[in-house]
Amino acid sequence: MGSIGSMNKPENGFLAALIQFPVPIVNSRADIDKQIESIIRTLHATKAGYPGLELIVFPEYSTQGLNTAKWLTEEFLCDVPGPETEAFGQACKEEGIYGVFSIMERNPDPDKNPYNTAIIIDPNGEICLKYRKLFPWNPIEPWYPGDLGMPVCDGPAGSKLAVCICHDGMIPELAREAAYKGCNVYIRISGYSTQVCEQWILTNRSNAWHNLMYTLAVNLAGYDNVFYYFGEGQITNYDGTVLVQGHRNPWEIVTGEIFPCQADQARRSWGLENNIYNLGHRGYVALPGGESDAGLTWVKDLAAGKYKLPWEDEMDIKDGSIYGYPTTGGRFGK
Repeated sequence: MGSIGSMNKPENGFLAALIQFPVPIVNSRADIDKQIESIIRTLHATKAGYPGLELIVFPEYSTQGLNTAKWLTEEFLCDVPGPETEAFGQACKEEGIYGVFSIMERNPDPDKNPYNTAIIIDPNGEICLKYRKLFPWNPIEPWYPGDLGMPVCDGPAGSKLAVCICHDGMIPELAREAAYKGCNVYIRISGYSTQVCEQWILTNRSNAWHNLMYTLAVNLAGYDNVFYYFGEGQITNYDGTVLVQGHRNPWEIVTGEIFPCQADQARRSWGLENNIYNLGHRGYVALPGGESDAGLTWVKDLAAGKYKLPWEDEMDIKDGSIYGYPTTGGRFGK
């Protein structure tokens, strides 16, 4: 269940490839077009090198880069679906694989900021999942908070796929939501710089363990003249152990064999540490069926729209002004 020898389709599983894509330096629409060409070329080349490949994953910002001066310009933004996703879809169809791609998506509401979006395209070239980042990385990112929830779709070899984006992976409730909806392979695409590398590794493992599901995570790699991006593609088993760990090399391809049926079996047959079940069935030894209400105040307050931390009124940073964003709301803060 590692990268050694992983070039063909495993029995009862599938082969995945995580691309530690070099961080793009994007200053124009022409640069974005070059990125799309590079992503498609990489997809074809990776499939040629790994004939059994069924899922390929590209990091957050691999299409449009992280040029903050361009983030909110019309030139920078794309539509989903649109010409960019059609090009990705054609490549997936030609190779007969699933692909995960990152798009900074124009908001259909002209008065609101864009979305940070991930899509999964199936082997027929069709978008089978669209996800908008639920938790933009405050206070740096200006993206409008996602409104599509945490969708799950069918994937290869009986897998159920979900995607989160970068900081979403630091929110354990999102991984739990994906698992609660049946996800057994949780994909995380990121554009983190090096300051949170250890936390990246930790949360990929904890999301897997808490929910008895595989996690597949990949980050941009390299230097963009401001930050260094750490790569560190990671495939984690449903028991929280790391099966494959990439390094900090741009263009490194992290591959691994994934067996969704094993995660499903653990969910059905484990007694000890089946915590995703135990959450809603507290103390079932003493109380047949268990207690479903854990009395968690934050859950009830969040559902009621009353979520507030005890120290919230004393917090220093609760908007994006430290990075120069206006605090007035509306389209791009205007």
